[in-house]
Amino acid sequence: MKSWTKQKIISCIKEVLPTTTKTCIWILKITVGISFAMMLLKYFNILPYVSDAVGPVFRYFGLPGSAALAYLSGYFINVYSAMAVMSTLALDARELTILSTMVLCSHSMILETAVLKKTGVSGVRMIIVRTLSAIFLGWFLNLILPEGSGEVVTAAVAQEQLTFWLTLREWLWSTFKLVLLITVIIYILNIVQRLLYEFGVIAMISKFLKPLMLFFGLPPKTAFLWIVANIIGLAYGAAAMLDEIARDKLERRDVLLINTHISISHSNLEDLILLAALGAVGWIMLLIRWAMSMVLVWELRLEFYIKDAIAKRKNRNFVV
Repeated sequence: MKSWTKQKIISCIKEVLPTTTKTCIWILKITVGISFAMMLLKYFNILPYVSDAVGPVFRYFGLPGSAALAYLSGYFINVYSAMAVMSTLALDARELTILSTMVLCSHSMILETAVLKKTGVSGVRMIIVRTLSAIFLGWFLNLILPEGSGEVVTAAVAQEQLTFWLTLREWLWSTFKLVLLITVIIYILNIVQRLLYEFGVIAMISKFLKPLMLFFGLPPKTAFLWIVANIIGLAYGAAAMLDEIARDKLERRDVLLINTHISISHSNLEDLILLAALGAVGWIMLLIRWAMSMVLVWELRLEFYIKDAIAKRKNRNFVV
């Protein structure tokens, strides 16, 4: 029995390595390229010009114009970049919660859109859904949250402008660590996923989470991907999703439904903890995005229902 289990594990690892390597290389190429481009934009101080142009719009979210730079940093780069800018602004807990929610809805837009598109969904649709969701939730939270105490949580600090070579050196070191982290996580995740499938654990997880998945409007078989995306993140979840698509475990509609949900609500462990440590209210950021994801998924299911009804009517008319 032990020998059979050992052979099964080795077989699963061998089977998953080629596709995992291909996916990993693809994600790393995009990550490094975008990271380098954003490093140049940051060094040459280009983003502040963009934030100055959109800054006045942020008063509708109850935020100062300076918050635009934090949002745009998160939008084009990642959550960590947004947090670095937030830490230099004088914001209270209410403002941080609104801004953090917007960033969580629509961060790493270039990288994550490319990853989502790779799974077969429309990149344009994902950009529109995530951006409009961030705008709506920013406006909605400003509408319903009570006025803040005015007590500043983060404080404005001066930032030192580094030389280009020091900036490049810092970028190389941080990128090396990121590449190593991404590689390790993707390989471990895909191997664990395949083993869980082979030994029937995925079926157990799907059965246990079926009520929650149905509540969110998601197919029960996407339960494992939902867990991965919520705990680790969208890019890593997409790597596991690509493996399932390659093995015909997910249909196109399943992929679109789960991607619509996790595009708004993912990385609900590390990112939430970090932003809460900065001063934002964690439970608000989590629940409001889950609610938004659920609305979007059920709206998408309504689209499917209408399309199917129209198709059936056309087929009926054709037969007659």
